[in-house]
Amino acid sequence: MKIARLSFNPLQVNTYIVWDESLEAVVIDAAASNERENEVLDKFIADHGLKVVCAVNTHGHFDHVMGIKHLCEKYGVGLALSSKDRFLLENAASSAMMFGIRMEDVPQNIELDLAEAESIKFGNSELKVIPTPGHTPGHVVLYAPEAKVLFTGDTLFRESIGRTDLPGGDYSWIMRSILEQIMPLGDDVKIYPGHGEMSDIGHESMYNPFVVEVLNNEVNYKN
Repeated sequence: MKIARLSFNPLQVNTYIVWDESLEAVVIDAAASNERENEVLDKFIADHGLKVVCAVNTHGHFDHVMGIKHLCEKYGVGLALSSKDRFLLENAASSAMMFGIRMEDVPQNIELDLAEAESIKFGNSELKVIPTPGHTPGHVVLYAPEAKVLFTGDTLFRESIGRTDLPGGDYSWIMRSILEQIMPLGDDVKIYPGHGEMSDIGHESMYNPFVVEVLNNEVNYKN
């Protein structure tokens, strides 16, 4: 499995292109916000001879969906997203305006509902879908067990976690997701987050202050 990261839009979202020897690819969190950024994505796909088969989103926040209209239309692919985040798609443009960012309305049709799907298959590869509510109600992370790779979206960052003060956010749930769904995957699993630099679960168990304070029983996240 090969992975490329491109950073797009004013909020510097990590868009990941993931493919294997078949050259079939999925694009995770297509966040390109203008024609120039779309061209960067298209050039990468063309230069590597990739066939995009799905637009996958970890969640529905506007900064992570800014590029899905272009991606779905140009490559004729459907959107994979949890239906629990549909309300965020519907309000994406207005949410962007709150940050002073203009964007077009995004496609509302969810072809693969990640609230129900167990995995996403492409080529000879598979990403397991793991629900991780907290940052949003329908947030998921995507796990490749053989490669020991985890795309965490905005649930877990290097030495930080996703915001829970936005509509649908919940601190208790995001900590449950991290501690009960992510941490047990193993210290050597590499983390590819929605913003910022890579990490691994071992590093986060030692140096992520939000995780450490719970592991040290300094905070009761279940309240």
